[in-house]
Amino acid sequence: MKPTEIVLHPLDNVRLANLCGALDENIRQIETAFDVTIARRSERFTLHGAAPQMHHAARALRHFYEKSDEALSVDDIQLGLIEVVNLARDNPPAPVLMTRKSELHGRTPRQVDYIRQIQEHDITFGIGPAGTGKTYLAVASAVDAFEREHVERIVLTRPAVEAGERLGFLPGDLAQKVDPYLRPLYDALYDLMGFERVAKLFERGCIEIAPLAFMRGRTLSRAFIILDEAQNTSPEQMKMFLTRIGIGSRAVITGDLTQVDLPRGQKSGLAEAAQVLADVRGVAFTRFLKEDVVRHPLVARIVDAYEKHGQRSAVPAASQHNNQQQQTQQQ
Repeated sequence: MKPTEIVLHPLDNVRLANLCGALDENIRQIETAFDVTIARRSERFTLHGAAPQMHHAARALRHFYEKSDEALSVDDIQLGLIEVVNLARDNPPAPVLMTRKSELHGRTPRQVDYIRQIQEHDITFGIGPAGTGKTYLAVASAVDAFEREHVERIVLTRPAVEAGERLGFLPGDLAQKVDPYLRPLYDALYDLMGFERVAKLFERGCIEIAPLAFMRGRTLSRAFIILDEAQNTSPEQMKMFLTRIGIGSRAVITGDLTQVDLPRGQKSGLAEAAQVLADVRGVAFTRFLKEDVVRHPLVARIVDAYEKHGQRSAVPAASQHNNQQQQTQQQ
């Protein structure tokens, strides 16, 4: 493949140094993200790799050079890489969320659509692999709705399936038993509202975090309700949760159908809900892909590798099943 060569203008050694980072660490991040090699001589960069990847890498170099008036951290590079690949220049502006993090916004088209769907629908499903921002953006949307006084409280729940929802054998009181399973929700709240504010809202009952089993029999009105790890619900639990939604409430259900921890043979409530509610008006679905992963650049490639491995494994399994059926029929 013929290499791609770009020249960055105007020449500015300070901006070049900010672009490359200490010991060219930022350049290595771009190489890793797009599976290319980059050679630099002053403002001239030579890229080697597949044509589409070289195109993305060249665009990334130009993008970061424009923003290199100040030093660029590895975090700036990794988050910026996601936007370079996913966001086109003519996309409408992303919705602004009112949280402690003023720069928070959707970084891919599907993340932007996800936030819009949450704002425009009473029930929204976010389905996709780990790292796509399903839970974090749902919590951010809940904080936004609470700060704008659209709801009076935030309720976060998830099935404690790792303990089979039989929490009695674990040491401590209820909070200590379920805390390890709800920790990701706490982390998102602390990040978006601050530890002290969250603690005060817990005391006032404006924020509640509880295992799914404790939702039975309740009606939640004027609340923003999030069900996380919904792939680990049974169909009965999913129906129970969806019927808890009261007047003035909004619900977001998130999950990853490739990480089901239910006993073998038990159907996921999330998978069933995606089929049953697909055509119900007022219910929205966002299906995230590996391109939406907002973590280390390698995470998207890891997700892709596992997907391909699963597809290859499924073919021999299906072939073996067909052979067994044929042998049974012959007997």
